[in-house]
Amino acid sequence: MSTCATASRDLSEPLAGTAATASTWLLVEQPGPWGTEALTASRLDPAVGRALERAAEGTGVRVALIRRPGRHADLHTGARHRVFVAHTRPGRSWIRTTALDDPARLLGLGFTALGAGDPDGLTLRPHTPCAPHEAHMPHETHAPHAPAAWEEYTGDPLVLVCTNGKRDRCCALLGRPLAGELAASGVHGTWEITHIGGHRFSPTLVVLPHGYTYGRATAQGVKDIIEALRQGRVVTDGCRGRSAWERPGQAAELAVRELTGEDGADALSVVRTDGGAPVWSVTVAHRDGRAWRVSVAQLAAAPPRPESCGLPLGSPARMEVVGIRTARRPEHGVRAMAAGRL
Repeated sequence: MSTCATASRDLSEPLAGTAATASTWLLVEQPGPWGTEALTASRLDPAVGRALERAAEGTGVRVALIRRPGRHADLHTGARHRVFVAHTRPGRSWIRTTALDDPARLLGLGFTALGAGDPDGLTLRPHTPCAPHEAHMPHETHAPHAPAAWEEYTGDPLVLVCTNGKRDRCCALLGRPLAGELAASGVHGTWEITHIGGHRFSPTLVVLPHGYTYGRATAQGVKDIIEALRQGRVVTDGCRGRSAWERPGQAAELAVRELTGEDGADALSVVRTDGGAPVWSVTVAHRDGRAWRVSVAQLAAAPPRPESCGLPLGSPARMEVVGIRTARRPEHGVRAMAAGRL
């Protein structure tokens, strides 16, 4: 039986401009099974999952669950949750991490500040013992302790492979073997993640803190991506875009890289976007002062194909670059394209 990933690959569907949009990622470790909407269908308390979704809405923060690769039997596996917050904008990307017994404490985060890249948003709700009328909310049941400390993450880039088979079977059939192979071969920053969009490009993954997203990935390809990022370079082969930008900006940045051969991971920024669907004019600026105006059109992919396994045939929107010209770099303070959510 054909899958959405097979159909997309057979049709050579372009990858550029298809990444999930998030200026900042909030990743919460939650072992065990995940449902279709994992934040409310996992071992994480659904009230906490819904509250985190509401708190992040419109801030540029994307919330997802993660777990280490391997078997995921329906078991309770430990009380501590590793948490990462990663900001992805060029030149000021960062990752902070902590471990919590109670994910409800994350509701104390300053989501607006984090979406803007301000680490001052890394606050936590104070510990409070569970009251009888709050029994449905997860709280630490032992004596209060000092708030968990956020630490700067200095390890290998985080490689987050989409593996949620309840969302789309391609993520399980293709993503889980890739995550397992990466972990077994010593890629220590490998985690499984619940949802980053684009099931039909499986196996798909996002690399943090830079936020570059990839599709149709292979283990060797991922190792090449990681090695390049260690050297401050970005691999564009198989790249769907940088999550800091909305989709027209993702396509525009990759087009400028193709035109100029620029591979510096933080060399380019999307500084302005004019217009709206179906045509945008995107300004991409280089840190050396050069700039380009990129015309991006939204087209319907043809012929029809399944956007996800089990869905009827459709014509997903795709971004096509229809022109690039050099331009004068906009003055400081012009409107940059804000990061939204998929």
